[in-house]
Amino acid sequence: MTTTHRYHVEILHLLVSPGHAYFGRARDGAADVPTTDADRAELVTGKGIVGDRFFGKAAHMDAAVTLLAVEALEAIAADLGAEPFDPLLARRNVVLRGAELAPLLGQEFALESRGELVRLRAGRPAHPCAWMDRMLAPGAHAAMRGRGGLRCRPLSDGVLLRGPAVLHSPVPLDPERAGDAVRLRPARLP
Repeated sequence: MTTTHRYHVEILHLLVSPGHAYFGRARDGAADVPTTDADRAELVTGKGIVGDRFFGKAAHMDAAVTLLAVEALEAIAADLGAEPFDPLLARRNVVLRGAELAPLLGQEFALESRGELVRLRAGRPAHPCAWMDRMLAPGAHAAMRGRGGLRCRPLSDGVLLRGPAVLHSPVPLDPERAGDAVRLRPARLP
């Protein structure tokens, strides 16, 4: 049986958008599409987030839900000497505080919020697009490489709720990888 490590995290934002805002040339500006910073997001096994632009799209089944650690954006802003970025501009579905995401690549894990548990599989990195230079700051596209989060496939139906959560991870926290920005607190086992 696989050991599961539980860490307290916080779900800061749940972005649900029925359309793509960043396409075409950045100089033409972002598309005006409705975007919701929701209090809750309903996930469907293998399809994604109900109401989101990637929901049920065959090309995105393994990458329908994107996660980002806000600490990565904070570090990028500091590296670029910029003011803190609005995390929603990165267009990731789930923005977390306190989560070490890179070690989850290729792993199955779960997020639990207010008793709701959603299982996910991190399939590949969420690479930034060139739009980040326009939407965040010049140089953000390059600075975000390797820190853009994860693209995941939902392995169970469920609901994510904004607020305190628990990350159920198959990977123990590695203090060397975590650095100063991320300090996860182990959750108490029931």
